[in-house]
Amino acid sequence: MVKFEPSVRLINGEMMPLIGLGTWQSRPGEVGSAVEYALDVGYRHIDTAHLYGNEEEIGAAIRKKINEGVIKREDLFVTTKLWCTSHRPERVLEALNLSLKKLQLAYVDLYLIHGPVGFQYIDENTMFPMDNNGKFKLDQVDHALTWKELEKAVDQGLAKAIGLSNFNHKQIQHILDTCRIKPANLQVECNAYLNQGPLYDFCTKNQITFTAYGPLGSPGRLDIRSGDPVLLEDPLVLEIAKRHNKTPAQVCGKN
Repeated sequence: MVKFEPSVRLINGEMMPLIGLGTWQSRPGEVGSAVEYALDVGYRHIDTAHLYGNEEEIGAAIRKKINEGVIKREDLFVTTKLWCTSHRPERVLEALNLSLKKLQLAYVDLYLIHGPVGFQYIDENTMFPMDNNGKFKLDQVDHALTWKELEKAVDQGLAKAIGLSNFNHKQIQHILDTCRIKPANLQVECNAYLNQGPLYDFCTKNQITFTAYGPLGSPGRLDIRSGDPVLLEDPLVLEIAKRHNKTPAQVCGKN
C-alpha cells in the first residue's frame, strides 16, 4: 500500500491524498498539460468525471507520465464519477468501463455517484436530456439499486472504493441501510460561505471521509449572478490574509 502525505485512510484501508487536482471546467487542449504539470510538481490525486468530458485527455496525460517514469500507477489516486444518466443498474458497469477505457486505467481508486437526481439516458453525449417543453427528462431510480452495481465494481476490481457526491444525509442513510459495502467518501461543495458542519458530522459518525469541492467559492460556477459575493474578495478573508501574511486562497483552504 502506498502511503500518501498528507492523506486520509478510507474505510477500505486505502490512503487518499488530502489535496487533489479538480478538473471541472478545465478546457479541452489545456487540461492534459495541467495534469502533467500537477504530477510533475507532486500532485498524486486527480479528480475527474464523465460529465467533465475530459477523461480521455487526462488519461493520456497520466499514461505519458507513467511511460516517462515520473510516476507509477500505484502512486496515483484517481477519482471519477457515474453521471446521472446512468443510474439504472444495467448502465452502471458499462459507464464505468467506458471511463476506464478513456482514462487508460484498469481501475479507479474511487468511483462516485455524481448526483442523486437521475436523468433519462439518450446517448453518451447528452448530459441533460430535455423534453419539448424545455424540462428535464427525469429517471428516478432507487439509489440502493445503483449502489449494488457499484459494489459489483469493487468485487470485480474496477474500483477500489466507492462513494457519493452531492447527496444529503437522508439519501446517504438510505444507502447505509441497504449496502453491503459502505460509502468511503462524500464529495460536496463546501467553503466559508457554505458551511457543511452537520453533514460533515454525519459522515464522520459513519466513517465516511469528506471531500470539499469549490473550497475557494467557485467564482466560475454556472449559476453565479451579478452582485454575488466573491469569497476571495471578502473583506474578512482579506483582513485575515494580511494579518498572517498569506494569500486569500491559503486562508480559505484552511477553513
